[in-house]
Amino acid sequence: MYQMNAKMHIGFVFALLVVSFNSDVLGKNLKYRIYEEQTVGSVIARLSEDVADVLVKLPNPFTVRFRAMQRGSSPLLVVNEDSGEISIGAKIDREQLCQKNSNCSIEFDVITLPTEHLQLFHIEVEVLDINDNSPRFSRALIPIEISESAAVGTRIPLDGAFDPDVGENSLHAYSLSANDFFNIEVRTRTDGAKYAELIVVRELDRELKSSYELQLTASDMGVPQRSGSSILKISISDSNDNSPAFEQQSYIIQLLENSPIGTLLLDLNATDPDEGANGKIVYSFSSHVSPKIIETFKIDSERGHLTLFKQVDYEITKSYEIDVQAQDLGPNAIPAHCKIIIKVVDVNDNKPEININLMSPGKEEISYVFEGDPIDTFVALVRVQDKDSGLNGEIVCRLHGHGHFKLQKTYENNYLILTNATLDREKRSEYSLTVIAEDKGTPSLSTVKHFTVQVNDVNDNPPHFQRSRYEFAISENNSPGAYITTVTATDPDLGENGQVTYTILESFILGSSITTYVTIDPSNGAIYALRIFDHEEVSQITFVVEARDGGSPKQLVSNTTVAFTIIDENDNIPVVIGPALRNNTAEISIPKGAESGFHVTRIRAMDRDSGVNAELSCSIVAGNEENIFVIDPRSCDIHTNVSMESVPYTEWELSVIIQDKGNPQLHTKVLLKCMIFEYAESVTSTAMTSVSQASLDVSMIIIISLGAICAVLLAIMVLFATRCHREKKDTRSYNCRVAESTYQHHPKRPSRQIHKGDITLVPTVNGTLPIRSHHRPSPSSSPTLERGQMGSRQSHNSHQSLNSLVTISSNHVPENFSLELTHATPAVEQVSQLLSMLHQGQYQPRPSFRGNKYSRSYRYALQDMDKFSLKDSGRGDSEAGDSDYDLGRDSPIDRLLGEGFSDLFLTDGRIPAVQL
Repeated sequence: MYQMNAKMHIGFVFALLVVSFNSDVLGKNLKYRIYEEQTVGSVIARLSEDVADVLVKLPNPFTVRFRAMQRGSSPLLVVNEDSGEISIGAKIDREQLCQKNSNCSIEFDVITLPTEHLQLFHIEVEVLDINDNSPRFSRALIPIEISESAAVGTRIPLDGAFDPDVGENSLHAYSLSANDFFNIEVRTRTDGAKYAELIVVRELDRELKSSYELQLTASDMGVPQRSGSSILKISISDSNDNSPAFEQQSYIIQLLENSPIGTLLLDLNATDPDEGANGKIVYSFSSHVSPKIIETFKIDSERGHLTLFKQVDYEITKSYEIDVQAQDLGPNAIPAHCKIIIKVVDVNDNKPEININLMSPGKEEISYVFEGDPIDTFVALVRVQDKDSGLNGEIVCRLHGHGHFKLQKTYENNYLILTNATLDREKRSEYSLTVIAEDKGTPSLSTVKHFTVQVNDVNDNPPHFQRSRYEFAISENNSPGAYITTVTATDPDLGENGQVTYTILESFILGSSITTYVTIDPSNGAIYALRIFDHEEVSQITFVVEARDGGSPKQLVSNTTVAFTIIDENDNIPVVIGPALRNNTAEISIPKGAESGFHVTRIRAMDRDSGVNAELSCSIVAGNEENIFVIDPRSCDIHTNVSMESVPYTEWELSVIIQDKGNPQLHTKVLLKCMIFEYAESVTSTAMTSVSQASLDVSMIIIISLGAICAVLLAIMVLFATRCHREKKDTRSYNCRVAESTYQHHPKRPSRQIHKGDITLVPTVNGTLPIRSHHRPSPSSSPTLERGQMGSRQSHNSHQSLNSLVTISSNHVPENFSLELTHATPAVEQVSQLLSMLHQGQYQPRPSFRGNKYSRSYRYALQDMDKFSLKDSGRGDSEAGDSDYDLGRDSPIDRLLGEGFSDLFLTDGRIPAVQL
């Protein structure tokens, strides 16, 4: 029967009870009932179902998790975070958990995660008793001595049995085995415990029977019923005429719980009219009193003083019931009994207790909160209690420390600590909070408890540069790999959130990636040069540096612009572009009738440097010892200082230096061969003015001629493009790229390959420009003083310039090929002849691979190429791929081209028509 009922009890769990809601409470109070001794792991509730009406109001009810706020490594009840199941975590013994308290429950709190939508549930699980304990006597044999003269109705207190169960499962009744002289009566003490008193129901006669052995049984009303027994061994003694007597049969004493040890509680006074030993009284506790009473109180056997031997505690035991007896020393003494009831009075002797539950198990005094969390984010759960009663147990709780946090009451003595503002770790990473609990007793007692709130870092700060733009200066001609500067960004976040990596965003300078110019150390932002900078090529380098942190899940970035100004150094010598030079020598003709102040020539020079490095000045350093000529240092205009008719010489060699103002100064020296020629009529100063005016017209003609030449070249490119398009459609046509790739195996490949050295520039007079052989033409006749002869000289110069500008580049030039340009051939026809030969394909352009692009280049067949080079790379003649080659830069050849072709136009400014 017991096993069946026990199984029924173990499997029984009462349904939950939903208690009150109010505006201050974030959740519910939930009550459950279970029986003790259930199997570990048994599920007693499912929060996901029981609080579904609350969860459904949350944004994501299916992702809610539950966390129990309990102390201890082995809680009696455990909560599954995912499902919210409450199950038995350890064996629950009600008698051990709550002893004889009629109300026994396990209370804890459960919060929902994440805390952004915090819900608090107070769980109270009442543990119900099962009848798993039997009543038990402290002694198996209880000796009792009674005088034969004891009157009927005499009462003798007996030892009480103890049953740790409560309710109907606790001690309920006593019974005594059948006899004719004794009976028992069940009585209840002030603390609720039941005991029995032995009552004499008939007169005793020692001579008839001197002793009795009776069985005393204690039983409960549980299912199944349990009982325990002890043997009463009653001895009948001879009569003693008089027994001691107490003034009162019972006493009630109020004892303050804070009374000191040794406090006199009661002065017992029992009287005995006998004399001698029969009248001397001895006081003692009755034999059946509990050991707890003997430990707490002390009685003076002679004087009967009852004193406090151990301090009492109202919160543990609220009352004591003591049986005291007084007995004389005579033979066959009959003791007198007295009952003393001591009621403990509560005083405010207990400070409030503060229990703080944090989200960080194992670190009870530190709570962690992420920066940026919204207001009302959960920080800690505070529970206060006071063992005192009444006003002594009423508590007022306060929070001190910082206005960013607040204390919110949930129910009874439970509080939540929540954030009152959005926290920023970079401003403050730690807060010290103080919880103060104070009761309302007199005097008031309080408890203070401190704990720390640490703000966890989140990646909420991008790297920050001090400036949005950095400008630096660096001199050109630096060493590759040279350190330039460092740009740094700061990130106040912690760990990887604050670890900054630097990169240069892709951009292009003159078609080249910025990463071919500079590089950056990704760890510290140091910038290094990857090449030699040339101010004349690039005067400023601008790029964007990106700083990126290592945060998760999203990395934050910021950019800054870095601008490098390339400072010019004086690394380019002045270059003379006019008059036309041959081996740094120019021939200048001066009319015989030139007067003082006549404009001889102007030296036009350029310097690719900038600033003072490009400011040029000219001076005559030799050949002008007699000061026949003067030169303007700034404009480099040379004038006559005397009349040429008064000078006995006809030729001069003037050495002129053109130098810049850089540091160190660079210069170029040219030799001017000045020769006198005679006009048929004298040259007046007015004529000289007209000549100067004509020189201005020539500049305009040069500009117009260059435009015409560009138009002609554009037409040529269109013709070539049209021809290549037609050849593309014909599988048998010639393809430049295919020809280059298959050139090594071409059946018509010439036996000897033409090199750059095979093509030379040969000055001619008769107009013949040989390609293979180097013939020296005969010198031309000296000029006359006639105007027609002067025009012939200009025509001669034009032919010479034209022949100097012929460009031929081919892989298939015949060995015996030569181009004849004679004086008899007009200049326009000579140009037409050249263009026609190019159009007819007699000069096959040679593809030149440059990077990933093909370009067609006609190389200048010039002798002594070095004199035209402005900056050599040091690897021989400047090629299209050399570092000192610049497609966008005006070369001396281009200038010679302009000057040469300018002579082809008519003196009145008209442009002859060109027929192709």
